[in-house]
Amino acid sequence: MSDDTQSFDKERFEVELEFVQCLANPWYINIIAQQGYFDKPEFVNYLKYLKYWQRPEYARFVVYPHALAFLDLLQQKSFREEIKRVDEATRIHELQYHHWRWPNYQEDSTAVVPAPTTNDSL
Repeated sequence: MSDDTQSFDKERFEVELEFVQCLANPWYINIIAQQGYFDKPEFVNYLKYLKYWQRPEYARFVVYPHALAFLDLLQQKSFREEIKRVDEATRIHELQYHHWRWPNYQEDSTAVVPAPTTNDSL
């Protein structure tokens, strides 16, 4: 493999990884949806192509795992349409925030998030 090919492959890897990780941000998805990217068949095909990032050998480089979940959701036309709406992006952002804040909390459970302890001896 030539140096030019290796350089191109490395750059492509980095650009695609950066884009996939941007998909972890519902506001970013909302903006590109509002700009009409999801109405372009070639862009939808690009999203299908990017699913290779879900394979373990590539997923290990993804810092924001929500990106892979959103990549799955973006395969659905209904999600691509809904995310255009600011209220839907807000709803998803709030769900994402609460998931990060309380990762073990389930909406339908009666679990209560424990209060922080003041015992410094632990």
